[in-house]
Amino acid sequence: MKTFQPKKSDFTREWVIVDAKDMSLGRLASQVAARLRGKHRPFFAPHLDCGDFVVIVNADKIRLTGNKYEDKVHYWHTGYPGGIKSVTYGQLLDNRPDKMVWLAVKRMLPRNKLRKRFLRKLKVYGGAEHPHTAQQPKTIKLVK
Repeated sequence: MKTFQPKKSDFTREWVIVDAKDMSLGRLASQVAARLRGKHRPFFAPHLDCGDFVVIVNADKIRLTGNKYEDKVHYWHTGYPGGIKSVTYGQLLDNRPDKMVWLAVKRMLPRNKLRKRFLRKLKVYGGAEHPHTAQQPKTIKLVK
C-alpha cells in the first residue's frame, strides 16, 4: 500500500472570513496560521500550500492581554546606521491594527519558501468592511 501524496488538483481553496472582535491576538494568529497552511484538512502536507484564503475583519477591536498594550514593543531597522525604530503595541493597535495582526500571523508561520505564498492569501482589515464579496467567503468561528 502506497502513502497518499496530495497534489494541487486534489483540493480547492476556500475563502473564509474571521471576525477578530474581542479575540486575543495570539489565539487568533495561531488559528489563522494553521488555516493558511491547510492543517485543518485531512490530507495536509507540509511541503504544499493547501490552505485557504483568510480575510480578517475588525482588527481594530482585538484584545491585548496583560500589560502588552504599554509594555510590548515592536522594533524594526531602517537599514541606516543607528536606524533602530520602535513603537509599542498600544500605538500600533491605535494607528495600524491591520499591520499588528499581519505581523503576529507572519511570525507564526514556518520560516521557509512557502511563507511568502501563505501571506499572500491573508487579507487583514481594521473595520468591518472588505472588498472580497465577489469571492463569496463564508464566515467561520474561531475558539476564543
